[in-house]
Amino acid sequence: MFDHIGIVVSNLQVARRFYGACLAPLEIDLLEDHCQSSDNGWLVYGTAGRVQFLVLAAGRPTFWQNTHFASTSPAHLAFTAPGVAAVDAFYRAGIDHGGTDNGQPGPRRSSTPYYAAYLIDPDGNNVEAGYRGSAA
Repeated sequence: MFDHIGIVVSNLQVARRFYGACLAPLEIDLLEDHCQSSDNGWLVYGTAGRVQFLVLAAGRPTFWQNTHFASTSPAHLAFTAPGVAAVDAFYRAGIDHGGTDNGQPGPRRSSTPYYAAYLIDPDGNNVEAGYRGSAA
């Protein structure tokens, strides 16, 4: 299991609107705001009582090499949803806040019952919310 994931975005304010909207139905909230401008700083999203978190950053991380740039290779981020309704709300909020459809909410082929939706965020990353449960 991971401790945290960080992605670099091209515009922190655009990312804040998109992720703030589509992660809210998944009970993932903005925990820390270290924004200095739309192209400098970072945001930390997570849930109370859990260690894992997501960092959205703008600017050049210290560990980047000169050949690294935001959104040159898209990332795939998959979030656990608390239920089918949360997957649906994630999708609607993401579309309403600058995301692009990459798979409408619905059952997916999996070894366990799985209901998921997929969005492309404003930087081209694939963002997924899924629920594994008997209602899927």
